[in-house]
Amino acid sequence: MIEGMEQAVAIMRGEADPSNYRVHIPAEIDTRAIRDKLKLTQKLFAERYQIPLATLRDWEQGRRVPDAPARALIKAIREEPAAVRRALARSAA
Repeated sequence: MIEGMEQAVAIMRGEADPSNYRVHIPAEIDTRAIRDKLKLTQKLFAERYQIPLATLRDWEQGRRVPDAPARALIKAIREEPAAVRRALARSAA
């Protein structure tokens, strides 16, 4: 995991070519555990990371499973919640 973070930092700094790296998207991800770790309510987590509240509830209650792009977003939130929040705030401006 440390190696992966070092690679991500190198890419962000322009010191490495991102096409040389593979992204791993987990087949399953525990959205509720990530939200609980961040100490956020469903409503605040959904608002902060621009996920429809009903969708988040469906994931957490097992009625639906996040698709690959959603799992990638949730993984990014798990690893770097502040960075995802900043990126989403910039995209809204």
